[in-house]
Amino acid sequence: MEVIISPSLLSANVCNYSEDFRIFNEKDIKVIHIDIMDGHYVPNISIGLGQVAALRKLTKAEFDVHLMVTNPDEYVEALVEAGANSITIHSEVATHLYKSIHYLKSFGIKAGVALNPATPISCLEYVYPLLDRVLIMSVEPGFGGQAFVPFALDKISQLNEVKAKNNYGFTIQVDGGINLYNIENVIKAGARDIVIGSSLFNDGLAENIDLFNQKIINIDNTP
Repeated sequence: MEVIISPSLLSANVCNYSEDFRIFNEKDIKVIHIDIMDGHYVPNISIGLGQVAALRKLTKAEFDVHLMVTNPDEYVEALVEAGANSITIHSEVATHLYKSIHYLKSFGIKAGVALNPATPISCLEYVYPLLDRVLIMSVEPGFGGQAFVPFALDKISQLNEVKAKNNYGFTIQVDGGINLYNIENVIKAGARDIVIGSSLFNDGLAENIDLFNQKIINIDNTP
């Protein structure tokens, strides 16, 4: 069982990016989760294209960009040029989801779709074969530090059943409220890419990465 920890930069202190990325490289972090917000689809605003390009120089890790914006297609080309390796858009704002996914993949990057807590997985029925990643939001999008929404576990399990039954190749990613106490249930439900924010960056990034990695090893060794 391979489980990926994806640190969420939304919870990082922008003044500490250089040190954080040094730790990411030291701990062999494979994927870094970058939220892009427009202040419209969600009420928050995060880093922009220039910052993504600057951060790209600090690591070879995959830049997984999560677009929380009203017009996601308008950001794709510039983000790819800035160094994005994968881009996830929200089903709730993609007017022509099939077309948008094909547009993402035309740049040779991974394509993902995010579902807000109240959005059913059934909306992806006809695009599953195209996807590299399905992101289950376990909090409302826009702000870090929120509590995990319990019914997200049911969605993860349902999605995992669909994936297994049809032999789809997408990875199930979960974002929001993940900590050392609930990560086991999230993984057992079927998630394999775990976005972690506050629980990772608060009180010692390097130590917390080690704690989560050990927790994953323990889960994997549990009968």
